[in-house]
Amino acid sequence: MAHGKRYKKAVEGVEIAKSYPLEEAVKLVKERAKAKFDETIEIAINLGVDPRHSDQMVRAVVNLPNGSGRTSKVAVFAKGAKADEAKAAGADIVGAEDLFEKVNAGTIDFDRCIATPDMMPLVGRLGKVLGPRGLMPNPKVGTVTNDLVAAIKAQKGGAVEFRTEKAGIVQAGVGKASFTENALAENIKALVDAVAKAKPQGIKGTYIQKISISSTMGPGVRVETNSVFGR
Repeated sequence: MAHGKRYKKAVEGVEIAKSYPLEEAVKLVKERAKAKFDETIEIAINLGVDPRHSDQMVRAVVNLPNGSGRTSKVAVFAKGAKADEAKAAGADIVGAEDLFEKVNAGTIDFDRCIATPDMMPLVGRLGKVLGPRGLMPNPKVGTVTNDLVAAIKAQKGGAVEFRTEKAGIVQAGVGKASFTENALAENIKALVDAVAKAKPQGIKGTYIQKISISSTMGPGVRVETNSVFGR
């Protein structure tokens, strides 16, 4: 793939095959985030799993200690008093059958989706619409719950959901280039720790095989796994 002058300049000083201690890797990535917008700092974690097997799928949610740097637009499926609770808690969109019809028709103008347990028979019918977009509410990641205040707060703030992709890679945003190096390092440690804790039972060999970070427009920088865990 051809790269522009900006990328070629950004990659200078980075040894692609070398793994750097976390703090040094963060510094390299921040220094190379020179776009005119506040670039997202992203992490990619290669895992020793085969997500084609359901028992090796890694999926969970983590609350980043310093936030994600973005405010998500949250939709909530709820009725009655719970709908009022969701609105009071700051949900951007609240509804039941009316929201179902809107989403089922293809109008999805939100980034996160929460549902109360009693709404799941209805919401479950939207699996083919919400599932491929990673928006299907799931009790395992706290998006099917009666505690709407906590769930909305988490989804609007630092909550980041992650899951393995086809190649066994977890990718997620861990902050913005404007964050301090320390804030980014703390967020990265929190996410990697959550991935480690989500290790499926029965996995043999090395679970976390490779970690790399990058900015939206910058090169990837490999991170020493031991440095993330403080070893």
